[in-house]
Amino acid sequence: MTSRRRNPPPTDQADGLRRMFAASQGVLVPVVANPHVEYHGAVLARLASVFAEQGLNTLVVDAADTAPEPGELAFIDLGACVEPLAPQLAYLAARGLPMQFVDTRGSCTSFVPRMMSVVQDVDVVVMHAEARVLARMLGEQPLRPVLLASGVGESITHAYAALKLLAQRLGLMSFDLVMPSTKGRGPTPAQIARRLSDCADRFLGAALHDSATIDPDIAFGAASGPDLMRLAAAQLRVPAAAAAVPPVASSADAAWTTEQTARALNSFLSA
Repeated sequence: MTSRRRNPPPTDQADGLRRMFAASQGVLVPVVANPHVEYHGAVLARLASVFAEQGLNTLVVDAADTAPEPGELAFIDLGACVEPLAPQLAYLAARGLPMQFVDTRGSCTSFVPRMMSVVQDVDVVVMHAEARVLARMLGEQPLRPVLLASGVGESITHAYAALKLLAQRLGLMSFDLVMPSTKGRGPTPAQIARRLSDCADRFLGAALHDSATIDPDIAFGAASGPDLMRLAAAQLRVPAAAAAVPPVASSADAAWTTEQTARALNSFLSA
């Protein structure tokens, strides 16, 4: 990942989808960590690999609570801690690192441009962190965070709580959702997406833009499904210069107490 020269993917039936990956430079894709999602590491890797497979230099910055700690050289030479995973795909363990960039106002927005420059000619930075950390680092950037969820009830509740926190703190009102494919009993990915979308709309006025399912057992480098390709392409088209969406509060929202919202949400999710 040290050269601007990209490896052009071969022309095939997916060439039309690849043309959608005409990204501006330095796209940030925030992924909200969810400890209740099974195979979340494989899901994150598969999501990031989609960008790299389209010839984009991609860096995964794993700042989640479940990530490894940064290497010993992180505060001297951060680039030396970057691990190559595949052509045009690299990984940086960064647990706790964003808070080393916190300023006197509690913001760590300076962490993002630092990550954009840690690898030469980076095209996409996939930032994996808890919602509370992303809320400190994203600032007023007009982004569409990617939520993670699965058939486990706690994961859906956690995803909604993360969505709510980012909507309230940053005014972000559009989200994507990525899920591991399910086997056996439990809600299907379509049902999970519908529940989360309905909750976001009913209680916050937020929207679920795209959702995709990832098979955690799929071989690395195997062709991605059209839903994941569509989601990733849309992430690259999020306007970098657009104004941040202000938080929306209505009198109806104010009438709901925290207890009422939690009770209604739990009832809806268990339906």
